[in-house]
Amino acid sequence: MRSLRRAVSLGRVLRSVRWYVRELTDESAYDRYVAHVRHGHPDAEVPSRRDFERMRTDRQEADPRQGFRCC
Repeated sequence: MRSLRRAVSLGRVLRSVRWYVRELTDESAYDRYVAHVRHGHPDAEVPSRRDFERMRTDRQEADPRQGFRCC
């Protein structure tokens, strides 16, 4: 029983770490965007992850408040 609790606790910790890393690196941005499009614009086509990343990069580079890219 004790090993089962440890496994459950370990699983919970790993899920929390995964969530934190995804939020920190903004990896979850696409998931949030897809949920937004499906909820707010059900007839709109959801772009692929690659297209989303391209749109996001273009938007960041076009806005001088976002900082600059050195590389």
